[in-house]
Amino acid sequence: MVSATFTPLTLPGSFRFGIPVGVFLLITVSAAAIAPVHAQEPLTATTSSHDDREGADVLGAFRDSIKLLIIEHGTRIAFQDKTRRELDGPFWTDYRRSVRMPGQWNDTDGWLVNYIGHPIHGAAAGYIWLDHERGAPVEISRSGRYWASRGRAMAWAAAYSVQFEVGPLSEASIGNVGMDPETTGWVDHVVTPVGAFGWIVVEDALDRFLVKWVERHTRNPIVRASLRLALNPGRALSNSTAGRSPWYREDRALSW
Repeated sequence: MVSATFTPLTLPGSFRFGIPVGVFLLITVSAAAIAPVHAQEPLTATTSSHDDREGADVLGAFRDSIKLLIIEHGTRIAFQDKTRRELDGPFWTDYRRSVRMPGQWNDTDGWLVNYIGHPIHGAAAGYIWLDHERGAPVEISRSGRYWASRGRAMAWAAAYSVQFEVGPLSEASIGNVGMDPETTGWVDHVVTPVGAFGWIVVEDALDRFLVKWVERHTRNPIVRASLRLALNPGRALSNSTAGRSPWYREDRALSW
């Protein structure tokens, strides 16, 4: 008589981590997939009083912000060994231990990450808001309407930054940033939204005064697309979350 011994399957910590996050991602991606088609179409920016009364499509901005989070955290997991190492272990326990009030200004990230990378990712979140704020001016100007819209974009970037740092789908939950007190600082919470405001204004100025000038002198789509990507990285990221080409411009389509 032959007897068999069965060993129960034990999931490694990384799979225990993946269960709650995987379910969350499945729900959000599914919600985006079943959304009405018009939600993925380019929004027409106008400045009519009718659009102003309608306000902003907050749900659409939220949905595209989730997509931006997926892009950013997917990039972290793909390219950061330290993030992948921290995927092991009890998810909720490690997450709770990682959420803390910063005790200093700086964290362990370099200058380029804190003062260039974070404003860019904040600007991407800000442009997502502007995509869904009906009546938001497209071009930079001295009008109060323009500056008020960029202020609201900064507020959205601030909310996005808090979620990115300590929310359910954050650096604290994915990679346990903050478990070591030295890895979290006020620099992220301040520089991301404030830097986003400045970065959006600079991108708007470059697009109006430099990119458009070059495009008036060349019809080469590769040159035009490359310049848009190089000088407007925040806008390129927000375009990607809306299912558009990164170099998309509503009023300046490229002919390939």
